[in-house]
Amino acid sequence: MAAGLDRRTFLGLCAGVGIPLATAERSWALAAGENLGSVNRISGETLAGITREQVAAAEKVLGVSYDNADRDQMLPHLEEALKAYAELREVPIPESVAPAFRFDPVPVGETVVPPPAGFVQVRELPPPSIVSDADLGFASIAELGALLRSGRMTVRQLTEATIARLERCDPSLYAVVTVTRERALQQADQLDAEASTGEWRGPLHGIPWGAKDLLAVPGYPTTWGSPLYRNRVLPETARAVELLDAAGAVLVAKLSLGELAYGDLWYGGRTRNPWNPAQGAMGSSAGSAAAVSAGLLPFAMGSETLGSILGPCTRCGISGLRPTYGRISRFGAMSLAWTLDKLGPIARTAEDLAVVFAAVQGEDARDPSSHPMPFAFDHARPLSGIRIGLHPDLATGDADERRLIAPVLAALRSQGAELQPIEWPERIPAVAMDIIMRVESAAAFEELTTRDRDDEFLDQSVDARPNVFRAAHFIPAVQYVQANRVRTVTKHRVHGVFQQVDVFLVPPMTEAALVTTNLTGHPAVTIPIGGPQEGPQRGIAIVGALWREDLALRVAHAWQMASQVHRRRPPAFS
Repeated sequence: MAAGLDRRTFLGLCAGVGIPLATAERSWALAAGENLGSVNRISGETLAGITREQVAAAEKVLGVSYDNADRDQMLPHLEEALKAYAELREVPIPESVAPAFRFDPVPVGETVVPPPAGFVQVRELPPPSIVSDADLGFASIAELGALLRSGRMTVRQLTEATIARLERCDPSLYAVVTVTRERALQQADQLDAEASTGEWRGPLHGIPWGAKDLLAVPGYPTTWGSPLYRNRVLPETARAVELLDAAGAVLVAKLSLGELAYGDLWYGGRTRNPWNPAQGAMGSSAGSAAAVSAGLLPFAMGSETLGSILGPCTRCGISGLRPTYGRISRFGAMSLAWTLDKLGPIARTAEDLAVVFAAVQGEDARDPSSHPMPFAFDHARPLSGIRIGLHPDLATGDADERRLIAPVLAALRSQGAELQPIEWPERIPAVAMDIIMRVESAAAFEELTTRDRDDEFLDQSVDARPNVFRAAHFIPAVQYVQANRVRTVTKHRVHGVFQQVDVFLVPPMTEAALVTTNLTGHPAVTIPIGGPQEGPQRGIAIVGALWREDLALRVAHAWQMASQVHRRRPPAFS
């Protein structure tokens, strides 16, 4: 028993279902093998290992009910199960090892047309006018590229200026975990040497960026936002980092995430929203979103399991792309839930998202969930050829949100878009998402729970990781399987929506955007639509059909070119 369930958790469980402490203590002692009397398996009065009373108490937690005969008959199997749990825990399992199954976002029996192959076609922009370091900080990837190619600035100069702004502004944001100065300057010198001979790697050549600190980078700590790992250095290089290195992007910082990808609180403090520094940046990609929003970096990499890109990007008033599940390799990234985790870029414009996404997407043998799909983006593609749907939740937001959404719809129509309402499937149980995420994350971090290290977490609130991990040990395997069967049903229902449209618009902080389409693996782009000068910004999400990030980004670009909302700067950093 002790190998499968620690004494503290067991006593807490018993107290929660009303079992007296003395009875619970005796039950624990019996399960632990202490000699407290004779054994009578038939009567069940005193049973070796697990007692009938313990089973009855556990039933209340698991939501099932048996009679005494059923309980007595189960006891040998439950005792064997505890031995099996103990044996499993003796097997060393590296954190990077995924279960022997994988999620496929394509519904069985359905055909999903792959996107066309091609190139990323973005606007060519002139070098920006630089009066202050903020002008440099808020420049787009294309503008910074033009600045470098014009010879007005070297990669090293841009890198040094970016690091200086990071170090000057971050004390009020708590967005930076580690500045990767030495690595960045080495990269910059190499890229300048290449540029001096006319060799340019592409649109990301010399562009600074930041990595959410769940991506492994040798030589620097990969902390996952937790004091448990603040000095831990991993030997591998995350695939996303490898690809951005190859594209010529310069990694200048590792950025904060809430502890083990929960919220915006990490061991360095709470990452702040640049639009209202008294407020948290929200969501575990908090550091990536805050740094880009404050003009500290042109782009960053984030991740999403349940809203961790859409949430902080919306609050911080910037753009983010949650790709189709499997589009970007997660090799070298922290696993939270293997069948739900996704990496994605965060930037200020849809064009910048397209440029970064093109560099990092693709198949990787080290991540069996990754898919080989082409990607092309054309900033000038007519909207008239894209079937755009309107989710019912667009009409149910508060007055401010509806007021801000109206110009978006008008701008799209003025550019030739035909917008049509969609019917959203009813009775999609969001609880399936919760069960799957809780079970997979508890398995990923089981050692912290079973070895009683969960008390070392920063956040011990009801919804924080330690408590979620503990409680997940009481979710039956049967219900985890049932949740995944519900997920299959949900995939087919949402697939039906995309037989009528290519993308649909929806407020980003709704169940459709955060829960259902994360469960099904569909891509989503969130872009700002405005908000107060101080306080959380508002956004809109464009959810695309599987693999159609290009269409969602094209619609996002149309609004940005019509509105220029994305050029707004938080006053404290402008």
